[in-house]
Amino acid sequence: MTKGYVTRVMAMAFDAQTEVSDEALLVAYGNGDREAAAMLTARLAPRVLGFAARMLGGDRAEAEDVTQEAMLRLWKVAPDWRQGEAKVSTWLYRVSANLCTDRLRKRRSVDIDAIPEPEDGRPEVAEAMMQGARAQALEDALAQLPDRQRAAVTLRHLEGRTNPEIAEVLEISVEAVESLTARGKRALAAILAGRREELGYGED
Repeated sequence: MTKGYVTRVMAMAFDAQTEVSDEALLVAYGNGDREAAAMLTARLAPRVLGFAARMLGGDRAEAEDVTQEAMLRLWKVAPDWRQGEAKVSTWLYRVSANLCTDRLRKRRSVDIDAIPEPEDGRPEVAEAMMQGARAQALEDALAQLPDRQRAAVTLRHLEGRTNPEIAEVLEISVEAVESLTARGKRALAAILAGRREELGYGED
């Protein structure tokens, strides 16, 4: 049975929406099947991109760089992948979280120039500025959190992942995830407390 035949069978199964496991595709790529890599990229890269974009405060260019680097690392480990030891998606989220954390460490300061100046007095322009200021404030506040708190809060409250999923990504217990997210939320509230009126959240 040739690799090309196996790939065609996988492709047909994929097209028919019959789930071929991430691990099966990765192992196939590790054995030299490039079509398997294309299928796995189509499945996983959008998820990683969305996570990285949220982790990095909406910076699409940096999120794309993180996605590319994470996928490259996945391809490098493919030939030595040990089946059954970890989920491919969990491994990929973990690598992406680490890459995002490294980038966040490098940009601690708020780039005020990134907030656009209004072109006129239209309400929608003012609202767009306010949304930009809020996003920038949240990004800056997240950057001040310890690494694991930042990852946990982003995964839970911005990415919408469950606590068990986050526990797998961060390789900690569910109880530890709950503690990290609770402490992270309290820390964010404290950091942003003095800017509520400025950011248009009112006094309550």
